[in-house]
Amino acid sequence: MTNPATAFPVSGVFSAAATPILEDGSPDHASFAAHCKALIAEGCHGVALLGTTGEANSFSLNQRQQLLERVISAGLDPQQLLPGTSQTNIADSVTLVKHAIDAGVKACVVLPPFYYKGVSDEGLFRFYAQLVERVGSDDLRIILYHIPPIAQVGLSIELVGRLREAFPGVFVGIKDSSGKLESMQAYAAAFKDFSVLAGADPFMLPLLRAGGAGCITSSSNLIGKHLRVVFDNWFDPARSEAVEAAQARINAWRDLSNAYVQLPTVKAMLARRRGNDGWLRVCPPLVELSAAEAETVWARMAELEAQENV
Repeated sequence: MTNPATAFPVSGVFSAAATPILEDGSPDHASFAAHCKALIAEGCHGVALLGTTGEANSFSLNQRQQLLERVISAGLDPQQLLPGTSQTNIADSVTLVKHAIDAGVKACVVLPPFYYKGVSDEGLFRFYAQLVERVGSDDLRIILYHIPPIAQVGLSIELVGRLREAFPGVFVGIKDSSGKLESMQAYAAAFKDFSVLAGADPFMLPLLRAGGAGCITSSSNLIGKHLRVVFDNWFDPARSEAVEAAQARINAWRDLSNAYVQLPTVKAMLARRRGNDGWLRVCPPLVELSAAEAETVWARMAELEAQENV
């Protein structure tokens, strides 16, 4: 029995990887490379670095380029990487996309320009069209990033259709972090051979059943093995019990990651999981968890881990 989701251009469990930072606020390359290798070992198909969870917009262009270069030089396969390569202007976005293509990545994840609000589909089309034209590479593959709760700029089905028609083979998928299953299902229903990736862990299973391709999620920093059980077996009735059990674990870990502000909470969880308190650091304007909050999160982690080992 073949997994239908694997037929899409990009499919599987991709971690929206958090970025460890040093005391001076720069990325910790060694810890990040070790984390990415661990994510693959734990079951993730790949790593979507430098996204929202990766605090990409808190880093300079040079820091973002160096992080990608260093993780590849540490041994990660570029074809397992989906870097975020967008800025609010076309010139810097072109710089990041070209750099990523030259590094050989599988695809680039590109936010819409999010500074101006209430913009039209025409304006968004021009942004993406100029990006594609200025990059000018046959190797360009873009995963659109729909995250209206944060960007406050969304990507309509009409816009996605227009982009796919204007640039065949370039716009291969979308990460939907709207928090609305019906939005993800609508993209999946509208387009063939188009990878719709859930931006939140609880949605991957129902999205797969609706014709989705997988996920790019923050909790996969910690629960790649459970997400992989769901992805590998969701279509097999004989494995339904294992899938439901894995989904219950996914939901419990996701709930914990949302106990406080999500990103500092995920990084606190990683500090415990990786045995490295440097993971507690976040870039301003985010603020790390208090000591009491971190202890609460770690205690709940211990409970969840104990339940899994019964």
